[in-house]
Amino acid sequence: MRARLPASVAIEQVLGGLAPDSTVPMPAEMRERIQSIWRTIEHSVPGTRFNFEFWTKTVPRRSTYPACRAVIAARRQGAEYEDAMILAIQQAYYLHARNPSNDSTLIELAEEIGLDSKRFAMDLRHPDTHVELLEEIRWARELGVRSFPSLLLSHDEGYSEMPVDYRDANRILSAIAARL
Repeated sequence: MRARLPASVAIEQVLGGLAPDSTVPMPAEMRERIQSIWRTIEHSVPGTRFNFEFWTKTVPRRSTYPACRAVIAARRQGAEYEDAMILAIQQAYYLHARNPSNDSTLIELAEEIGLDSKRFAMDLRHPDTHVELLEEIRWARELGVRSFPSLLLSHDEGYSEMPVDYRDANRILSAIAARL
């Protein structure tokens, strides 16, 4: 979809946070609910697979702020690293049963995508990184974002929510074209 967007459309990714820092293991009911969601996605989005070993191999926590801070820390080493870190986190979590709530996992991922891992570790834990995350969360809420991912288009009249369709990029592109 990105490759097919008109040149006049700039993409800005905003982190939503979702779940604050926590050292508490995820409750069994939540683990079961998320696994159920994974199964639904596998059946409804062609080619999507999850590694369910995550639920037995790690101690899952409902804590997405560390992964969000990792995206910011990666971005600080170059805009080109933002998407690379997002992909690395997703693959670690969904495919390789690695816990992205753990700083150690995130630092390993930084090294794997070619970042300066010492600088990344410092940025990951720096208070300014957390402040930046909280600002992005505030901005996402101000925009009215309540689900993740969401896609908003900024235009003369404000912002319009665009459909998110993992099976049909044309649906998204048509919605964007209709508002331009």
